[in-house]
Amino acid sequence: MLRGLFVTGTDTCVGKTVAAAALLCRYRGEIPLRYWKPIQTGIEQDDDTAEVRRLSDASDDEIFAEGIRLPNPVSPHLAAQQSGQTIDLLFLGDMARRRASARHDQEKRWIVEGAGGALVPVNDTALMTDLMALLDLPVLIVARNALGTINHTLLTLEALRARGRRIAGVLMSGSGDGSNAKAIEHYGKISVINEIPHFHQLPSKEFKQWAETEFDPKGSLLEFLQ
Repeated sequence: MLRGLFVTGTDTCVGKTVAAAALLCRYRGEIPLRYWKPIQTGIEQDDDTAEVRRLSDASDDEIFAEGIRLPNPVSPHLAAQQSGQTIDLLFLGDMARRRASARHDQEKRWIVEGAGGALVPVNDTALMTDLMALLDLPVLIVARNALGTINHTLLTLEALRARGRRIAGVLMSGSGDGSNAKAIEHYGKISVINEIPHFHQLPSKEFKQWAETEFDPKGSLLEFLQ
């Protein structure tokens, strides 16, 4: 059984990878953590595992680098089809559980980053929410702080709740005047944990300092990691 958080988004490229790296920086001093990206598409252009490693200065013990790695920056189900493969969620679940059950890994808390949004298809019958259900982790939603985010976030909340997922909260990616966050909290009946500002090319030293001192200042997410 895994323990930790599943990081999803309201869309692709909304800041899930940055959020995962921030979680590592913020909480590694309080609890042993490990990052995992089960499914990565467009691997030639993007490597979220490498980016989390760089931003958080993660050790090898904090990164689980195995998983499905596919060319072409498209939806997982399509990337797999184009590569003549089928993504097997049970295979991914077993992979993680074997690692988590190792004697020296049993205290680790996992930060699992999804691909795209909550309802992204991974094969002919399953969605990203099915991977969330298989791993049975609370879900942290990352939402772009821009026009349209209220609708996208409320739809994501509704989809997750309809599937019985426990939701840890929402992170807003990008600065704003607070109106989006207030609306999401009011209509979504959920806590907006933090805003993640846009960093210029995300230098790791500046990022780590911000994450350690300003990310989730109230420690709201720690209870979901324990």
